[in-house]
Amino acid sequence: MTIEGVSSDSSDISPQEFDVVIIGAGPAGLAAGIYAKRAGLNCIILEKGVPGGQVLTSPMIENYPGFPEIEGMKLMDIMAEHARRYVDIREGEDVLRVRSGERFQLSTTSSKYVSRALILATGATHRKLGAPGEDKLAGRGVSYCATCDGFFYKTKEVVVIGGGNTALTDALYLHSIDCKVTIIHRRGSFRADKHLQDSIAERNIQMLFDTVVEEILGENGVTGVKLRDLKTGVTQDMVVSGVFVAIGEIPSSQLASELGLNQDPGGFIIVDQSFRTSVPFIYAAGDVSGGIRQIVAAVHGGAAAALSCFEDLVNPYYRKT
Repeated sequence: MTIEGVSSDSSDISPQEFDVVIIGAGPAGLAAGIYAKRAGLNCIILEKGVPGGQVLTSPMIENYPGFPEIEGMKLMDIMAEHARRYVDIREGEDVLRVRSGERFQLSTTSSKYVSRALILATGATHRKLGAPGEDKLAGRGVSYCATCDGFFYKTKEVVVIGGGNTALTDALYLHSIDCKVTIIHRRGSFRADKHLQDSIAERNIQMLFDTVVEEILGENGVTGVKLRDLKTGVTQDMVVSGVFVAIGEIPSSQLASELGLNQDPGGFIIVDQSFRTSVPFIYAAGDVSGGIRQIVAAVHGGAAAALSCFEDLVNPYYRKT
């Protein structure tokens, strides 16, 4: 099997051999590197950008144990420094091609690797509204994670944009911490599970259907949103302090698709409780494998994937009959 990509200039480079190659240096990838190396595996982390993943965009984190309050970039700097004590992190090295067989053969933008196993920690990206003001005010009132940032908006007016399970779950969470919540949905009904819709109704959370956000207002922080009623065309401004966008995520799962891994309808890699995928000796952790999008969950997944990898390389259960 081949994952095709842009041709690199590494055709004459002899491949470097590892027990496991970890792709991605967010919280999951960094944890996987630490645990794999401490388990005695020869490993490396390949990161197409810089270590940190989506956490780098978080202005402040208050729910990671041991750090009552820390900037996202600073937390990832600490994690990356810790990981580098054990494992080499190669930044700016994008994986262009993977061949599977008795060993995995990887070609990147600058080198070649051979490994007995792979851990995919390639992450995901938030779907954006594309509304004016969204990018400018990201981290200053615009958030994509209610459980990460909701605490900053206790007792304040906020809107949740979306109509699926994530949006309604976010709205319920924000309501539970005393935010004044309004859900804005472009359709005439939610697509979320019925029990979530029932919970929203029971709590009398305000809902605006057939409505879109035309613009997010504010200079140094969110002060409101401009709304448009899709049925009447009427626009109005709504005063709010926070905008929580919950319209989905896009997993970085191109490698998973090309490798033939089982994925859910959203493209997230399906893993078992030990973070094994459907293909022997390939593991996945972090946002690319779905589940709870939290740093602690990603770290758990990375550690569990590395330990599963160690167990399988020592005593491959895949080969048992």
